[in-house]
Amino acid sequence: MCGIVGYVGRHNGVPVLLEGLQRLEYRGYDSAGVAVVNGDQLRVHKAEGRVRDLAEGLPKRVNGHVGIAHTRWATHGPPSDVNSHPHLDTEGNIAVVHNGILENAAALRAELEADGVTFTSDTDTEVLAHLIGRSTHEDLEDAVRDALAKVGGTYGLAVIDARQPDRIVVARNGSPVVLGIGNREMFVASDVAALVRHTQQVVLLDDGELATLTADGFTTSTLDRRPTQKETLELDADVSSYDKGGYDHFLRKEIADQPTAVEGTLRGRLDHRFATAHLGGIELTARELRGIRRVKILGCGSAYYSGIVGANIIESLARLPADAEPASEFRYRNPVIDPDTLYLAVSQSGETFDTLAAVQEVQRKGGRVLGVVNVVGSSIARACEGGVYIHAGPEISVASTKAFTSTAVAFALIALHIGRVRDLSPADGERLIGGLERLPEQLEEIMATEEHIARVAGRFSDATSAFFIGRVGGYPVALEGAQKLKEVSYVHAEAYPASELKHGPLALVTTDLPTVVVAPDDHLAAKNISAIEQIKARGGPVVAVGHRVLSELADDTLIVPKNEPELDPILLGVPLQLLAYHAALVLGRDVDQPRNLAKSVTVE
Repeated sequence: MCGIVGYVGRHNGVPVLLEGLQRLEYRGYDSAGVAVVNGDQLRVHKAEGRVRDLAEGLPKRVNGHVGIAHTRWATHGPPSDVNSHPHLDTEGNIAVVHNGILENAAALRAELEADGVTFTSDTDTEVLAHLIGRSTHEDLEDAVRDALAKVGGTYGLAVIDARQPDRIVVARNGSPVVLGIGNREMFVASDVAALVRHTQQVVLLDDGELATLTADGFTTSTLDRRPTQKETLELDADVSSYDKGGYDHFLRKEIADQPTAVEGTLRGRLDHRFATAHLGGIELTARELRGIRRVKILGCGSAYYSGIVGANIIESLARLPADAEPASEFRYRNPVIDPDTLYLAVSQSGETFDTLAAVQEVQRKGGRVLGVVNVVGSSIARACEGGVYIHAGPEISVASTKAFTSTAVAFALIALHIGRVRDLSPADGERLIGGLERLPEQLEEIMATEEHIARVAGRFSDATSAFFIGRVGGYPVALEGAQKLKEVSYVHAEAYPASELKHGPLALVTTDLPTVVVAPDDHLAAKNISAIEQIKARGGPVVAVGHRVLSELADDTLIVPKNEPELDPILLGVPLQLLAYHAALVLGRDVDQPRNLAKSVTVE
C-alpha cells in the first residue's frame, strides 16, 4: 500500500500521475514511483521520500500516454528506492503497482527463485510482476488472471506492458480500486481524491473483479472471465474540497471545518414534530427496532473511540446495553453473534480492512450489521445492509478530527431514532434535538479559544509522556485526546479511566508528567476534582478540560460550552485536537503525514 494512480489517453500522462500522487499524500507513505510506456519501452523512476523528491529526479522529457504510479507505505522490506513501486518482471516489459499484502508471497518467491528468477527487492509485489511476466498468455488481461489465480491475500493493483501500450489492467480484492471516466481517456486510482480534478464520473470495482482500461473506455469481468455490468457514479465533490483552503495544514482546516461538518451530519435528519431523527439508511421497522436487545459497535483507532462515545449515548437514551470493541480483535475471538444484537461498523474511509472483515464475520454468522461511514460507495457502505453516512466531507489529514466529531453526532442521531421508538419521551427527544442544533455554534466558540490552547500546548514540548483521564463519557474523550497527541506530536500518551488512577498509573505521576483531565461540570465533577487533587499532591501538572475554570486546582483549564449531558463529550474532545496540533507545531512535526501511519488502513 498505499496510493495508486493510472492514466491512459491522448495526453502525456506524467503530469496527471504526479498530481494524482500529490493528492494521495495524505494517506501516509515513505516512497513513490512512476512507470510510463515510452515507445516500446518502460520508463521507470522511483525514489524514497516524498512525491516532490520523485518529481525533482525525473528527466525533463519523460512522457508517455499510458502510465501507473504509486506511493508506498512499507510492509515488506524497508523504505528504499529499490523497494518502491512500480516493480518489473525480469524482461522489463511488465510494471505493477500494488496495495495490500500477498499472504503466500514467501512460498511463491521461493518457487520462482528455484526456477532461476532473480529478485531485486524485498517486496511481495515483485512476485506478481514475475508471475505475470512468466505467464504463457500473450494478452495482458489473461496473464494477470493467470498470476492472480496463484496468489492469496489482498490486492488493489494496476499493470502495464510495454508490448501492449494501449491499456492498463487493474484488479481488486480487499483494497479499493476506482475507475475514472474521461473524454477519450481513462483514469484509475485507489481513492477518488486523485481523480476529482479530471472527472466526476467513476466506477467502483468490487472484490474479485478485473478491468481493462483503454483511452476509449473499459471492460470489467470476474477473475473467471464472466462479464460484469457496472454502475457509473457521479462524485459529490470538487477540487476545493481537497485543498487546504488557506490554512497551513489540512489538519487545522479540518478542525475548523467541524461546525460545517456537523451541520452536514444533521441536515434533514431532525424532526421537531415527532421529537426524533429520520435516518433513511436505517430501514428497520419500529417492531424490529423494539426487538433489538443489544448494540455492538465495531471500529479501529479513532472510529473505535467514537464508538465508545456512541455506545454511551445509545445506552443512555435508548436504554439498550451497548458497547464498542476494536474490529481488529473482534473476529479473531470467534464471537457469538446474537440475532437480537444490532451491529454498527464505523469507518471514516469505509475501506478499513479489519472493520470490513468484522462486517463479513457478523454476516457469515447470520447477524445484522449497519455502517456508519463517511465515504459514499465505499466497501463497508456497500457491504452493510444499510446505515448512516456522516457527510463530514473529505478528510485529508491522517489524524481524524471532523470525522470523529461527526461520527459521534451520527451516533446521537441513531440513539435518538431508536430511543423514540422505545421509551425516550418526546420532551427528552426535543431536548436532544435542541442540543444537537446548538453544536455548530458551540464548536465555533471553542475555535475562538485557540490562542489560549496554543499557549497551553507549549508545556508538551518538554514532556516525554502525558496522561489523559476521564470518567464514563469523559473516558473515550481521553482516549481520543491521547491518540491525537501521540499521532501528530510523537509525545507518548496514555489514557485511563480516572477511576483507575489509583490502580497503577499514579505511580508514574511526577513533576515532569502532565495529565489532561476531562472534567465536565456533571454528576461526577466532585470525583474528577478528587483525581486532580491526587495528581497535584504529587506535583503533577494538570490541564483540565471542562465547563468552568478550575484555577484553584488545575494549572490550566480549556473551557468548553455546556450542552446536554449526553452530548457534552462531542464538544470536550475538540480542544484536545487543537492541543495536539499546536504541540506538534512547537515540536516541528509533519502534522498531516505522521510517520509510520496511513489514513486508510487497508491491510491487517
